[in-house]
Amino acid sequence: MKLPQELNQAAEEYRNWIGNYLPIGREIIYLSQDDVKSIPLAPEKIRDLVEQSLIAYSAKKVDMPSKIALHPLTDTFFHAMPAYVPELFAAGIKWGSCFPENRRQFGFPQAQGLIIYNDQLSGMPLAVMDCKYITEIRTAAVTYTAIKYLAPQDAETFGMIGCGVEGRQHIKNIVTVLPNLRTIYVYDIFEAAADSLIADLGPGIGASIVKAASYEELVKNSQVIASATIAKEGYDPVIKDAWIGPGKTILLCEGHTLYEDRIFKRADKYIVDSREQVEQFVSYGYYPFGHPAIHAETGEVAAGKATGRENAGDLIVGNNFGMAVEDMFVVRAVFDYAVEHGVGIKLPL
Repeated sequence: MKLPQELNQAAEEYRNWIGNYLPIGREIIYLSQDDVKSIPLAPEKIRDLVEQSLIAYSAKKVDMPSKIALHPLTDTFFHAMPAYVPELFAAGIKWGSCFPENRRQFGFPQAQGLIIYNDQLSGMPLAVMDCKYITEIRTAAVTYTAIKYLAPQDAETFGMIGCGVEGRQHIKNIVTVLPNLRTIYVYDIFEAAADSLIADLGPGIGASIVKAASYEELVKNSQVIASATIAKEGYDPVIKDAWIGPGKTILLCEGHTLYEDRIFKRADKYIVDSREQVEQFVSYGYYPFGHPAIHAETGEVAAGKATGRENAGDLIVGNNFGMAVEDMFVVRAVFDYAVEHGVGIKLPL
């Protein structure tokens, strides 16, 4: 996808602005995870950027091939995720991985990776930065966007499956998109993770956080359900079709890993972040029974090009596996602040 002619001058101006702080082609900025976390991006700003990214993708205003995956061990992956956003003059690639046994075996987090951000006029690298925190905040923001259009806005109960860093990000600002929440149910196969989440976040959330004793308890008691676990190989569902009543909104970050296939096939609306990416992941074996008919992409719904929730009793599933374009919208904001305010370390090329 080429830069529209009318944006060429603006692209030059952006490049010149960067050049005031960074000698392009001679140096790059390295941003650690702590550096990235220090950038003052308000939650509302992150949500807005991510919603814009979903709309831009579905409107075909970006260049983003489906993520390329490597699976060196069972239930692990490396993902290569490039994206180019012409209107932001933002181009780059994320190289991220998930190794669920890391903490037990090596004391490392299960997810990690780096992002390379490039000058889109010359191709020269501008920055290398941690991707873990960016992935955390943009993934939760995708769920918030889906909630905005797919969930009942008066929902009083929310369930979060997975209480790791991503589950925490989902919980932190959930009341900003579901302001009537009274009870948040959480569940993790590691009880200590749920206990820690409640102890750390409970006092400031504005809703009661309850540790569910099982998947079944959480699912049956929650109007809106989100999950952020690992994308496992094979088919071994732990959430049963019989537990899913009418009117629920189910939002996935890891594909069909947790749920019986029947749930997706009977959903009134099945919505994904990327049709192309879902087909790609079918080829990787993540959807052994295929996927349901796709009603729309999340970005199409956010743009008003397709309908979201229309009837209170509908079962709606949003399957958002994550896209590089979401990262690039946030990365542009992170980079701009870092280069202007001297955050990070400058390294020679």
